[in-house]
Amino acid sequence: MTQILMPKATAVWLIDNTGMTFKQISEFCVLHILEVEGIADGDVAAGILGADPIANGQVSREEIEKAEKDSNYAMKANTFDSDTLQTNKSKKKGPRYTPLSRRQDRPDAIAWIVRYHPEVSDAQISKLIGTTKPTINSIRERTHWKINTINPIDPVSLGLCTQIDLDSTVKKASDKKAKLEAKTQQETGESLKPVEKTTVETDTNQSKVEHTLESLFKPSKV
Repeated sequence: MTQILMPKATAVWLIDNTGMTFKQISEFCVLHILEVEGIADGDVAAGILGADPIANGQVSREEIEKAEKDSNYAMKANTFDSDTLQTNKSKKKGPRYTPLSRRQDRPDAIAWIVRYHPEVSDAQISKLIGTTKPTINSIRERTHWKINTINPIDPVSLGLCTQIDLDSTVKKASDKKAKLEAKTQQETGESLKPVEKTTVETDTNQSKVEHTLESLFKPSKV
């Protein structure tokens, strides 16, 4: 099956604009049905704008109409030239170039990542959408000159990166965070060993001196 570009954004669009079932959408977008239900409820993919699969050539309108009429119909995506995809995939990744027309959207994308994926480091954000660390830091600290007009929008919807790259970056950041937390817990557990109780033992064999009237009033020897 052809891999769908921007599966979450596509699912958002299909939920809002078609009468397809969650099962059909999950199969077409290769998402778990619970994830699709979460998108519909607003618990998943918050802030992601819907991507029209008809406009970007991933599916035809006729296919969507077939799926709407038959809930058991598995919608088929358009196929792409595999040679072109292979050539693009084999290219070595370098610093991401952001078209001039989209550079003004980068603060919105940074704000979205900082809000919904705070575990992603500045270096990862910079590599993902082609921005600078000072810009990221100013948005984190809310000192950016456009901070009052910034609206968090996911970078995939803005065309600043692919869904695959975004998911990969988030996964790497989450795995790194989990490893650091596990290491910290392990070190904390070793340092907080139980303290052995120490008791002060008294000398039970210490002799007790019993005084009598004679010993109390008897003059001491010089």
